[in-house]
Amino acid sequence: MEGTKPVNKKLAAALSGGAVLVLALTGCTGNSADDKNDALDAWAKQVCEGVQPQAKKIEAANAAIQKETSDNSSPADVQKTDAQAFQDMSDAYKAIGAAVNTAGVPKVDNGKKKQQDAVKELNDLGASYASLKQQVDKLDTKDQAKFADGLKDIATQLDKLSKSGSDALKNLEEGDVGKAMAKQPSCKSASASASAPASGATTNG
Repeated sequence: MEGTKPVNKKLAAALSGGAVLVLALTGCTGNSADDKNDALDAWAKQVCEGVQPQAKKIEAANAAIQKETSDNSSPADVQKTDAQAFQDMSDAYKAIGAAVNTAGVPKVDNGKKKQQDAVKELNDLGASYASLKQQVDKLDTKDQAKFADGLKDIATQLDKLSKSGSDALKNLEEGDVGKAMAKQPSCKSASASASAPASGATTNG
């Protein structure tokens, strides 16, 4: 339906910003280091292995919403796809938070605070996407104008969410943590997964 396509395109562009948040936890900005820190390397390996499948889930959610922008989908189809995508993203961010929590405190200055702040931020993100999922579920698919307006509101919230900081994640992966994560193959592949849909949406949006 033409009426929902431009709005859902805006949604897809906003959603792509959310994928970038995962990059903060993949050490993609760190440089590989030669210094040996076995405890930190083991911590980074555990976190990266937890992040990788979730980054793929977020990528798939992005791709599903992107697909809706190119199809002539009915409001009901858009609703179903977007709701599932938001649910998947909510689950993924919570799972990343759980992975950081389970890995324990990284052996760096202020490691405990950095870890706790990052876990809280990830859980908050999970809750935000769960809330968006509930809003999508409540949209009126029988009235296309109302449905488009509702999607527009969600896209605006999503845009704010994607721009709201991932400061705690960035703080966590600064310095030695980032270097340790940059050495992990699973973090490298997670950052590639998460960044792929983001670049695609920027050109389309």
